[in-house]
Amino acid sequence: MADLQFHDIDGRRIAFRYSAGEGPAIVFLPGYMSDMAGGKATAVFDWAVRNGRTCLLLDYSGCGESAGDFADGTLSRWRDEVLALVEDLVDGPVILVGSSMGGWLMLLVGRALSDRLKALVGIAAAPDFTDWGYDTAQKAALANDHVVFEDNPYGPDPTPTHPGFWADGQAQRQLNAEIPFDCPVRLIHGMRDEDVPYAISQRLSAMLRSPDVHLTLVKDGDHRLSREADIDLLLRTIEAL
Repeated sequence: MADLQFHDIDGRRIAFRYSAGEGPAIVFLPGYMSDMAGGKATAVFDWAVRNGRTCLLLDYSGCGESAGDFADGTLSRWRDEVLALVEDLVDGPVILVGSSMGGWLMLLVGRALSDRLKALVGIAAAPDFTDWGYDTAQKAALANDHVVFEDNPYGPDPTPTHPGFWADGQAQRQLNAEIPFDCPVRLIHGMRDEDVPYAISQRLSAMLRSPDVHLTLVKDGDHRLSREADIDLLLRTIEAL
């Protein structure tokens, strides 16, 4: 694993790891409250290094090793952090790999990259979860500036959703109109995913303009898709692109 580095973006100290190589740069976008130390991110980075491919990992502000308060995080802010690192570090085309919320963020980053976007890979992609992921009472609380807490199956502390993140997410919804990408898109989703229904990836497939969209459903896969076989599938998918 490459050394941890930091980059100042609008006064925020953003942590990243970068390895230069050949081919399109692979940029991994973690999920909500996740970071670049996760199993999928490190597996992608290690594969890239072994194969001489350019790869960038990062922690959004307020996450992992990056400075900031998680409560201040929004999709727009994290999109701009990703774009700033790509602009400063990467020349040429980019492949975005997004996990869960990162699969929503990759759509926002991809729009900004325009012609530099080579391909998208979504792992249990969760676009628009501020809409379909909350009930009426939760949405009302968030709209009235209250933090919503939910049970966290991956840790001892409840998962917070802050009003700023929710409001920004509602303004950044992608599934209500055609998504104007023409590049290859590969989506992988577990059919036993209890956090993001695989119907979301089916809906995303339908809304993407590109004719080159493949959706792979893993019948016994959960939300994390971090088993050895799941990682192998992810790496084969990236390699084929």
